Parts: sequence; structure tokens; C-alpha cells
Amino acid sequence: MDYTNQKHPQNYSQMEDLKTLDLEESVSETIMRDLRMIAYKLKYVLIPKEQEDNGKELRNWDLWGPLIFCLTLAMTLSFKADSTTSSSKSDVFAIIFVLIWVGAFVVTLNAQLLGGKVSFFQSVCLLGYCVFPINIEAIIIAFVGSYLPFVVKLIPVIICFAWSAYSSVGFMASLVPPHKKKLAVYPVFLFYLFLSWFSLIV
Repeated sequence: MDYTNQKHPQNYSQMEDLKTLDLEESVSETIMRDLRMIAYKLKYVLIPKEQEDNGKELRNWDLWGPLIFCLTLAMTLSFKADSTTSSSKSDVFAIIFVLIWVGAFVVTLNAQLLGGKVSFFQSVCLLGYCVFPINIEAIIIAFVGSYLPFVVKLIPVIICFAWSAYSSVGFMASLVPPHKKKLAVYPVFLFYLFLSWFSLIV
């Protein structure tokens, strides 16, 4: 199949429409297409203001991005963990992996109980993509943290926590009635706060 004359999709919905043409594409083309979808959605985490006009694109959920960022964070923190302590590298990996998926489930369930109209996978997708800033902070601390005092390491932790929380709170708050927004976003703050703090103390 000739892909050279196809127009580049302008949004995620158009990229979804191209799936009907994917039966004859190679494995490498499939992987590259999925990576482009992940990069497209990641833009709404990197630039949260984009959500105001295009937040609907985040409702077209996928789990590849959240899985990649979850595994990256878990591997980074397990690599950083001191294997001589009671918390072994495998324990750290398991804690982070389970925490992200269970935490996303709890946050989603809370939003639904508050009357929010959101599917489980939509919420997990959003929360998973918003873990990306914490990945950045964890990688920075893993490589240079041993040379920095605790107060200095705290700076990227605070910045990336605020980045993750800000990127997700606007979307989550829009899903519940106005008088219940605080109850909906509170677990989101706790979710990213724990991940950020854990990445600092491991």
C-alpha cells in the first residue's frame, strides 16, 4: 500500500480513522504510528493550556502511553534504589507499577461517585500521561541526585509535581459538578504528591 500521498492527520481522531488502512502496514510502521499518537497526546501534558480548546482529544484513550511512562518511572526508581536496604530493586518496581494503576483506579472511582461522566480508561489514560513530568524529575535525580543536597533535589520534585497536577486537574475538574470539584481533584494531588515524594526518597 502506498502511504506517500496520504495527508498527515491533524488530530487524534483523524489518526484513528487511518486504522482502516493499517491491515497491510508493516510492524515498524505500526510502531511509528503509535509513537506519533503518544507524542500527539503528550503535547497536552507539556502544554496544559492546549487542553482548553482540544481537551476532547484526550477522551480518545489509549493505554500504550501510560504503560510506557509507568514502566519508565518504575525502572528508573528501581535502578536508583539501594539494593542493600530492605527495599530491594524489585520491590520498588512492583510498588510503583501497582501504585500507578491502583491509584488511577481510585481517582477514577472517586470522580464517578461524585457524579462525573468519565470512563475508567479515559481517566487512566489522562493520569498516566500526566506522570511524564515525574519521569523527568526521577531521571534527573537518578543521575545527578547523589551530587546534590536534599534542598536542591527538592526543587525539580516540586516543579514536576505541580506540572503533573496542573496538567490533570483541569480535565478532572471539568468532569464533575462545580460544587464537587475540590473533592474530585484532592485525590489527584495526593496521587502525584506521593509519586513525587517517593521518587525523591528512594
